[in-house]
Amino acid sequence: MYSIYLWTVLAPLIGAIVAGFFGRVIGRAGAHWVTIIGVAIATILSFLAYKHVVVDGAPAFNGTVYVWGIVGDLRLEIGFLIDELSATMMLVVTFVSLMIHVYTIGYMSDDPGYQRFFSYISLFTFAMLMLVMSNNFFQLFFGWEAVGVVSYLLIGFWYQRESAIFANLKAFLVNRVGDFGFILGIAAVLMYFDSMDYVTVFERAPSVLGTTIEVLPGSEWSVLTLVCILLFIGAMGKSAQFPLHVWLPDSMEGPTPISALIHAATMVTAGIFMVARMSPLFELSDTALTTVMWIGAITCMFMGLLGLVQNDIKRVIAYSTLSQLGYMFVALGVSAYAAGIFHLTTHAFFKALLFLAAGSVIIGMHHEQDMRKMGGLWKYMPITWLTSLIGTLALVGFPGFSGFFSKDAIIDAAHHSSLPGAGIVYWMVLGSVLITSLYSFRLFFLVFHGKARMDEHTREQLHESPAVVTVPLMVLAIPSAIIGWFFVVPVLFGGYFGSSIFVEPGHDVLATMAETFPGTSEFFLEGFFHWPFYLAVGGFLITWYMYIKRPDFPDKLTAHTRVVYDILVRKYGFDELYQFLFAGGARGIGGLLWRLGDQGVIDGLIVNGTARAVARFSGFARKVQSGFLYDYAFAMIIGLLVLMSLGLYVYG
Repeated sequence: MYSIYLWTVLAPLIGAIVAGFFGRVIGRAGAHWVTIIGVAIATILSFLAYKHVVVDGAPAFNGTVYVWGIVGDLRLEIGFLIDELSATMMLVVTFVSLMIHVYTIGYMSDDPGYQRFFSYISLFTFAMLMLVMSNNFFQLFFGWEAVGVVSYLLIGFWYQRESAIFANLKAFLVNRVGDFGFILGIAAVLMYFDSMDYVTVFERAPSVLGTTIEVLPGSEWSVLTLVCILLFIGAMGKSAQFPLHVWLPDSMEGPTPISALIHAATMVTAGIFMVARMSPLFELSDTALTTVMWIGAITCMFMGLLGLVQNDIKRVIAYSTLSQLGYMFVALGVSAYAAGIFHLTTHAFFKALLFLAAGSVIIGMHHEQDMRKMGGLWKYMPITWLTSLIGTLALVGFPGFSGFFSKDAIIDAAHHSSLPGAGIVYWMVLGSVLITSLYSFRLFFLVFHGKARMDEHTREQLHESPAVVTVPLMVLAIPSAIIGWFFVVPVLFGGYFGSSIFVEPGHDVLATMAETFPGTSEFFLEGFFHWPFYLAVGGFLITWYMYIKRPDFPDKLTAHTRVVYDILVRKYGFDELYQFLFAGGARGIGGLLWRLGDQGVIDGLIVNGTARAVARFSGFARKVQSGFLYDYAFAMIIGLLVLMSLGLYVYG
């Protein structure tokens, strides 16, 4: 199995190198074939790893590939930990990535950066695999930063656009804030656990339980709480949680396949995976768990509200991603790790489906992304319409679709939690179901139904996307519709993740839920009589009335709620706040330091001051060099008298 795991990560890397360095030699077709074959090999090998570990129940693999460096007793290693959690992530990442690679052939067919794009997305897949397969914090950090760097390149792929450069810099800088906390957390792990190996750290965690550290004078913190919160700050940046969420909507400046790759199954889920992997640490700190739960709930509700006022089709789905990631963090916070990873998996399929369907619409609309200029597309693009409907129903959690099983489990888990504020969080995630339904069906109706609002030329050329685009949509629609039926029981209540996830008995809300779980079919039927279903249907009816029955109503509603609408359009003012505090503030501080330090000290005192001092001394020296013999004799006599006086003073 060692060779299988090694080639799982090497295959996409080789494809990325060949397409990146030899793209002009192998051409456009060669670039997509070499990267697709590489990711396809990784997908097949991930299936084999999944079968070996999850289906066959083989023991987890934990081994070192090579030692990168040794510092004293510390070994910096590249190694793999393949258990139920990582095998599931490997399969999700590679399968979704493969679908996106195939889809990219059609979407990027006319782009001059074709080979470069395939190289980037294959390299992205390699980086994410290194992250989820790691068995130590050193390799985790490598994968963590690698996906960040490649995402920077991908978001700014169309670097000729000023908006793309702004977006990738924004993503890069905001993630630097989160990664600063992340690297401090890793440093704290090394300091207190004297190891970077997962298994060793987890084994030593109980012995560190009572250890405290003085973060601020007179303020003692639990070391475990500090470590977990620092690591979670990294997750907040990578998974775009409040208040480090501002980069993700702007990342829509990248090509649509990247929107799907970053926001569905890869980069933004890295934080979810990391917290689940660190469950042996988080379970020992109620404070850390409560923090995770509340941040997730705030993001889930308030970022979902922003999706209601977006008109760019991709930005609506981006804010949906923020909200769904909030659901996952709520699950992690209430110790329902299995439910969080379950929703991560189902979300990967239906969110990738929705992004790629949006890309299909954008192709048909000649790269128009404003939903107000669409409408009535269902009769021109039936496959895109049907797959979008499946993705929408999965997203809103309609009974029977994949999102129903995972999202309802998270809502129930929050209801059973005893953490401080869990009752409020339950109502927040429940209310978010209505918000999800509102922005999801708003998008669906504006794009596919109602009056056609595009110009006549665009309407005459509307047609379904080519098979290279629609086939990945149909493939992704299948798990989006049915995967929940097969995995809800084993994942939530059947010990699917084995020992890869640790839950304290007092936190095990899923065990409590298992006592009353009626079975898959009964759970499906009961879903029609619970609040999430009523709220989802309510959102459907409201949006149908507003955008189909009374399309004039949204403008009237906006006029009567202008204050609320403006707050949402301005995204609660976070962009302006960060611009003032960090961008403007940093420039102001830099200008002050430049005036005081560069101009005042360096230029004024050191450089120019030294020059002036030399000039004055040389001016004095010129006057001494008169050229007359009696002046020199007088100077020699004066010098001799001075030396004699010093000699008498010292030795006399």
